[in-house]
Amino acid sequence: MKLEIARGLFLGLALSVTAIAAAAWQEPGPRVVQARDCSTAQSCPTAPLRKQVQPAVKPDANLLVLMFGLSGAMKGEH
Repeated sequence: MKLEIARGLFLGLALSVTAIAAAAWQEPGPRVVQARDCSTAQSCPTAPLRKQVQPAVKPDANLLVLMFGLSGAMKGEH
């Protein structure tokens, strides 16, 4: 297979994959939520959520030393 044909096929394939990915990526746009949009509490997107209480985590000394060492390594210190 000639190099020009291979490049053309690769370019066509790359563009088609990009077009399919762009078409499949549908995100809803921002919209204003109003009280009249909520007929019941179940269908309201702003229904109150229950907070899950998690116990407080107390880091031990080894974790703090690790975090200090990693932060120094990110800055380029040795």
